[in-house]
This record gives sequence, structure tokens and C-alpha cells, in this order.
Amino acid sequence: MTAAAGCQADVRLSGPSASERPSGGASRTAERNVAKARDDLAALRIASEGDGDGYSRDRFGGRWKDIDRNGCDQRNDILARDLRQVRKRDDCIVTSGRLHDPYSGKDIAFNRSKPAEVQIDHVYPLALAWRMGASRWSADRRERFANDPDNLLAVWGVPNREKSDSGPAQWQPAEVFRCEYGIRYIAVARKYSLPVTRADRDALRGFLDRC
Repeated sequence: MTAAAGCQADVRLSGPSASERPSGGASRTAERNVAKARDDLAALRIASEGDGDGYSRDRFGGRWKDIDRNGCDQRNDILARDLRQVRKRDDCIVTSGRLHDPYSGKDIAFNRSKPAEVQIDHVYPLALAWRMGASRWSADRRERFANDPDNLLAVWGVPNREKSDSGPAQWQPAEVFRCEYGIRYIAVARKYSLPVTRADRDALRGFLDRC
């Protein structure tokens, strides 16, 4: 999945500057994406967070399972998708590349010798999903959620640690990415029938208003 900035919700990880905004067909696609996100957000159930009892990362199955069976684990698939100037070993293992971090707007050099510099974030956090109802899912559904490329994003480690398991009301990316972040978050919630808190719904509405 790609990302956009501001009203360019045609979904590219590093959005263009204002002077490069799409027009014509691309602009109409952006408008449709935002309109769909608004409709999907309105359809999401509003619920309060549970207490999180029983949560552990292991409840969401194996880390970075090769769910598309292409021979590469999900971490390396997402690095290859989201980084530029990618170098690999053995067709799968990403050894280096450059990331335009969507959360901060910074350009980050990735090297396998320092893997924590670039991390794979769950846009809808696992612990939050657990509190919002994933605790009642089957183990298979939780594993699919944890490894779904639609919910995965390569990001700089610093904002990812700051985000932790927060929802949109408690944590926000750089303003230029809030539109696309909102679209992604809503799409994942809709796909897995996950509810949102009232505060998160209001924050997501605000993100879409920036599109």
C-alpha cells in the first residue's frame, strides 16, 4: 500500500509537496478514497476500551509469518515495499535501504546491522485491537491481522516507540501524513470489524478533514 499527504489520498508512502499535487483523474481518485473512508468511519461501531487482561504479543501468533507464501517473511516484504534504494541478500533479506518516514517526515538510512532504526508498525496496534475485541477472535484471525500488509508500515523507530499502542486520539503522525494515516486506520478497522472509541472516531474525522 502506498501513502499520500494532505488531499492526495491516492496513497503513496511519501506524499508530494503541495506544488506536486495530482489533478484530473488522480484527484478524483483521491476524493473517492476520502469519501469511502468517511463512509467506513461512519459505519464503525463505537465502543469503550477493555482492560487488556490477558494480552501478550504471542496471542497474535508467529512474528512476520510468510502469509503470502512468496518465500519471504512479512518484515522483509514490508521493508522491500516501503524503502527506496533497497539492497537484498538471497532475494528476500533486505540488508539496506532508505526510508522516508511517514510518521516524522525524516529520511532514515536502514542497515541490517541496526535493525531497530527502522521498525514495522501495526497501524491499528495489536494491544489496542486486543482491548477493542480481538481478545475474542480465533488464534488464526489474530495471526492474519498481525501480518496483514494493509496494517503494516515501515517507520522510524523513534516515533514508533512514542506511538506504542496508542490510538489516533492519543498519538498523531506528522500533519502531512494524517490524511493517509486516517484512511489506513479506518480501512483496517473496517476490514476486521474492529470498533473505535468515541475519541478515536473524532480524531479520525479530524484527520480526514485535512485531506
